This record gives sequence, C-alpha cells and structure tokens, in this order.
Amino acid sequence: MEIEPVIGLEIHTELSTQSKMFCSCSTRFGSSPNTQVCPVCLGLPGVLPVVNEEAVRIGIKTCLALNCKINKYTRFDRKNYYYPDLPKNYQISQQYIPIGVDGWVEFEVGEEVKRVRIHNIHLEEDAGKNVHEEGKNFSLVDLNRAGIPLLEIVTYPDMHSMEEVNSFMNELRNILIYIGASNCKMEEGHLRFEANVSVRRKGDEELGPKVEMKNLNSFRSVLQALEYEIERQGARLRRGEPIYQETRLWNEEKGESFTMRFKEEAQDYRYFPEPDIPPLEIGKTWIEEIKATLPELPLKKKKRFIEEYGLSKKEAGILVEEKEISCFFEEVVKICPQPRLVVNWIMGPLMRELNERGLTIGESKLTATKLARLLEMVKENLITQTNAKYCLHEIFDSGEEPERIVEKRGWKQVTDVEEIEKMVREAIQKNPRAVEDINKGKKTAFGFLIGQVMKLSQGKANPGKVREILERELGKC
Repeated sequence: MEIEPVIGLEIHTELSTQSKMFCSCSTRFGSSPNTQVCPVCLGLPGVLPVVNEEAVRIGIKTCLALNCKINKYTRFDRKNYYYPDLPKNYQISQQYIPIGVDGWVEFEVGEEVKRVRIHNIHLEEDAGKNVHEEGKNFSLVDLNRAGIPLLEIVTYPDMHSMEEVNSFMNELRNILIYIGASNCKMEEGHLRFEANVSVRRKGDEELGPKVEMKNLNSFRSVLQALEYEIERQGARLRRGEPIYQETRLWNEEKGESFTMRFKEEAQDYRYFPEPDIPPLEIGKTWIEEIKATLPELPLKKKKRFIEEYGLSKKEAGILVEEKEISCFFEEVVKICPQPRLVVNWIMGPLMRELNERGLTIGESKLTATKLARLLEMVKENLITQTNAKYCLHEIFDSGEEPERIVEKRGWKQVTDVEEIEKMVREAIQKNPRAVEDINKGKKTAFGFLIGQVMKLSQGKANPGKVREILERELGKC
C-alpha cells in the first residue's frame, strides 16, 4: 500500500521590535532572568495593555509579503489557560478576526514551483520560559520573554513530502528576514514550528485523523519528527489499526514522539474578546504606505539574478539565501561589472573567510568597494589569483585598502616580457629532465616548469605570459 502524507505547519515568529506587544519592556535577548518585566507583562491587577504599533505594522507587512487579504477591522481575544510561565492566566491573541487571511507562498522544489496556501496570520504575545536545572527537583520561571510580540502563520495542509516542507520553511524564513519582520534566529527561539500531519492511501481524497506535533525547535527537528510520525501512522494504516487525533511531543534526544493529549482531552480555552483593547481599524492609506516599503522577495530576486547576470540556478539560489550577501553581490557588480568573476569570488574565497571566522558579511571589515577594487586588479593582471586570495585574507584581518596591501607585500604582478623570459630560461636551464619529459609527451612536466617560473618570480609573474613564453622557448630547444 502506497502512503501519502498530508502536512500543514503553524509557525511562530518573534517580531523585530524594540519593545513588547503591550508594554514598553525591552525585547533584548540574553538578559538576566526577570529583568525585563513590568506590571503589564507580569499580569498584575489593574494594568492596561497598549498595542505596539510597530508590531501591527510588521504584521501588515508580512501579510502583504505572503499575499494575504488584510482585515480592515481586527480585534484581540483572550485565550484562557493556566501555565506557570503565563502569569495572568490568559494569552492575548487573535482567534476570531486575525490580521490576515487567505494568502500563499511560492517556493521551488527541484525544477518545480510549488504553492502552499496560508489560512491566517495573527498577532499575539509570547509566554515566559520555564527553566529546568539539571539535578534539581524544582523549576524556575523567567518572564523576560512574556509579552514579546509574536506572529503566528497557519498554513493549509498542502505539503506532501519532506522536500516540500524543507523548501517551504527555508523560503518563509528568507521572506521574514528580507522584509525585516524577524531575524529568525532559531537558537534564540525567534522561529518555532508546530506540524499537523495525517496519512492516507495514495489517491484517496479524504484526510486521515490529524496529529499535531509540538516542541519542534529547528528545521532538523521538524523533518525528523515528521518522518517518524509518517512512518508510525503509515504502519498503523497498513495493519488496519486506528489512528487517533491527538497532540504529541517530540523528544529530540530519543528521536521519537509521545502522546501529550487526545482530542477528547483537548483544552477549552474559553476565548472571548479582549475587553481592555479596542478593535483595530486598518486604513487603506496605511496599507499602501507599508506596501511601498516591501523589498524584492527572494524567489523574484533569484529569477532576476539568473536573467540579468547570467548566473546558474544554483549560484543565484546561494546568493539570495542570505539577504546581506545578495545585496553585497549587487554592490560589487555596480563597481566591477563582471558578474561571473564576482560570483566566483563570493562563493569561493569570500564565503570561506566568513565561515572560518564565524562572521556575517556585515560584521566583517570587507566592503563592496574593497572587493571590487581587488577584483579589478585581478582582471587587469596587476595581481595573481593566488596573491589576490592572500590580499583578501589580510583585508579581513586589518581592513586595509587592497592597493596598499599589494604595494606593502610586493605582490604587484610582473608583466614585463623580458623579465619573464629571463626567469623562463633559468627554469629550463635548471630543469633539463623536465624538458626531456616534455619532449616525450609528458604533460605534467610542462605544469612543473610553470610552477618553477612562478617560484622564481615569487608568485608575481603573469601566468598567461609565462605559459606563452615557455611554449616559445621550449620550441627552440
């Protein structure tokens, strides 16, 4: 029996605001526990929440980027439940009239463009964090995170493979970063997932019982949990055993899930309209103003890079994976209009330097102008490729101008024909066996002689001229 999985995702992303959703407390990550709290986010009696305008603006911008219809009238609701990290015993969310509905995201899976529909996007506040110290028989609560603005993005069950899920998650993450909604650092909890998955016989139309997977804190966890759950449900379906609609928790260490609660045990959150926050009316003018600030999104930029710069699909995909890198590429190409040369250097030596140093391009001392001038020197044969890589390394270290480094290190390329001829003749004279091997048809001996000439020039001789002169001189031998 061939099994088909049906998958939808709920994505929670912390928004890039300076203050919390309903108060002025800081959202800075990594501060000492319970130092970024106030009566509002602590849920003390008599306080009144005030909506963060920037969070609403980011919510609207995200809706536009994900092709959603924006509700001109929206409101907040109370979701009532008790948990130690929720001090006021309810969460302010948008259950009934979310900020956006009926959107979609396009993404590539191999050569095919897929689309996942967005059911709704709604604003809410985050809860605090329970801290479980190893070896202790009690837990602590850190409420710094309580009240941080969250955007929940709920998809339809439109995905049917791990490849689709992985590509969708990456595309959505990139969109959120491109529009400045969130930095999506999963290690800081800025992007979190819950997955809804069911299985059915291939070709069936009816959906199977839905299982909700919680506690997924990385792309890897999402994919592993889904693979496990699809295998578990598929085995039950093949054996003719019932599959129960339930919520399950994923255990990263054991690589398996376990039941949290069944449908019959589902909590009644007793939603009702938030009485302390009036409904929001979102005007057309504000929407148009926010729409005008939308940047070019990743998939569109990738297609443009292929068409405008003649890049391969793989090259364009790597460049647009990080917004900073894609912008850096275009800045360099403006100064040094050699896209093929630029992309080779960015994907090769530059990426290697960043990875080895654990830096982003914005954190490094390299600027687009410095790289462009270095590549111009390479293009004009003023410096060899090898020495140019050494120069790039020094720019990362010191931030010095490439011309100054080249002059200081004596790396300016030797192009004088007479000078190269002398070095070529010296290499031939010192290596008679290599000349004999070349005459016998051994091609590697020719490369050896080129290396000897480059050694004599301390890597500064123009390789093209060395080859040309060496061929001429060997013809005389």
